[in-house]
Amino acid sequence: MKLDLSKYGINNTIELFHNPSYKFLFEEETKQSLDGYEKGQLTELDAINVMTGIYTGRSPKDKFIVMDEVSKDTVWWTSDNFKNDNHPASVEAWNECKKIALSQLSNKRLYVVDAYCGANKDTRMAVRFICEVAWQAHFIKNMFIKPSDEELANFEPDFVVYNASKAKVNNYKELGLNSETAVLFNLTSREQIILNTWYGGEMKKGMFSMMNYFLPLKGIASMHCSANTDLDGKNTAIFFGLSGTGKTTLSTDPKRLLVGDDEHGWDDNGIFNFEGGCYAKVINLDKDSEPDIYNAIRRNALLENVTVDDMGRIDFSDKSVTENTRVSYPINHIKNIVKPVSSAPHAKCVIFLSADAYGVLPPVSILSPEQTQYYFLSGYTSKLAGTERGITEPTPTFSSCFGQAFLELHPTKYAEELVKKMNMVGAKAYLVNTGWNGSGKRISIKDTRGIIDSILDGSINKAKTKTIPVFNLEIPTELKGVDSKILDPRDTYGNTTDWDNKANSLANKFVDNFKKFELNDNGRALSKYGPKAK
Repeated sequence: MKLDLSKYGINNTIELFHNPSYKFLFEEETKQSLDGYEKGQLTELDAINVMTGIYTGRSPKDKFIVMDEVSKDTVWWTSDNFKNDNHPASVEAWNECKKIALSQLSNKRLYVVDAYCGANKDTRMAVRFICEVAWQAHFIKNMFIKPSDEELANFEPDFVVYNASKAKVNNYKELGLNSETAVLFNLTSREQIILNTWYGGEMKKGMFSMMNYFLPLKGIASMHCSANTDLDGKNTAIFFGLSGTGKTTLSTDPKRLLVGDDEHGWDDNGIFNFEGGCYAKVINLDKDSEPDIYNAIRRNALLENVTVDDMGRIDFSDKSVTENTRVSYPINHIKNIVKPVSSAPHAKCVIFLSADAYGVLPPVSILSPEQTQYYFLSGYTSKLAGTERGITEPTPTFSSCFGQAFLELHPTKYAEELVKKMNMVGAKAYLVNTGWNGSGKRISIKDTRGIIDSILDGSINKAKTKTIPVFNLEIPTELKGVDSKILDPRDTYGNTTDWDNKANSLANKFVDNFKKFELNDNGRALSKYGPKAK
């Protein structure tokens, strides 16, 4: 039966392309009649490249959630004491923005893609995406889980996304919004509106934020992490970390099967992916260092904001548009994946990835259960350039649960669910620094992969260890395939006093950040497991 969009308030649709094929979308997004950000360019790797305009990353200041009876007492709202990206919007602002979106989408050629967010049938969200740009429909097909033909025939959405990227909110000030751009969520009607940003990640991270709201309330851990398992599908690991810390690179391992690269749930049956694709950074992408990601860039993959010349030649090193150059591709573009469903048994290894710009943290630390909670709630890393507007240099930051931007509930709820699942199966946690050390250089991918291998095969737990001061972290003194000279960060400095000074400075930042968690007994008890500045 033909889909009628008038039930959503979208009228006089000129043409409707419901669940279009990749082949059709390729033809649509490369039409010679297109111009501006709508037009895709075919590259030498046979993948399309598109430009997303001034928004080459998410716009967190423009994220709003309608404050109503459902959300007012459950959402973790931003406050002066604990700032986050959950800005409240009035019902009136929502109604006005929805009106703008529906007006923009009426009288147009439209693409509608029906997809699932979540590989677990019991808890997945059926999402209907409505947009007027072909490559945005392509992005959705890449990133979310495709229903079967039978499921599509009976598809009823739990959530609807209206992507009106061409429309602006001119009266944003009187509506209490931040700018002409707005990304709004309504938890009661289960809808998202996107206005005046073309960046595809707003749809992907929007649905992750919604899973982050609904799942923990059901006792399911919702996590900003990648996941893989061994070739037998038995030894699962999850990798937490913000964009650019190595989640995608380290979980895409030729020796293991990929579950997913960014967003997962953990229920009583194990780990499951939210997505049907991967969204990898490609700045300085090198075929030899990251062959799986490079080889995934072929027809049906979608590059974003990459520099391409008139002949279709790609320059992955060019960051003149943004450092947040990306590619989305269906997960089956990776050879070693879990099939047919992106799920795996309970995780035995939980890995926290931090890109430490200070050069203080060891490349790997073995965490106690209490340290696990402390460092999970702290979520320390350095925010890398380009994943958000206005960030051009690495900046030390703390992002609760390694994903504060996407937490709709208080961080302690996510920590509670993660620890509950870890305790249930006896999982162990490790803090891995993929950033810098005293040499001034970034820790090599080769050494980091060696560290990850030692975690996954369990050899790190048999290694001799020592404890470094200030952070009181247990570190191995030797690991197979890893340069022993980097395992203690103090050894990478010409003068250990330099490390001491930096370590004390960073320790104070940890202490100051954690004060917001010390408002209850549990937080105060955990604080003693953090660093202690001298």
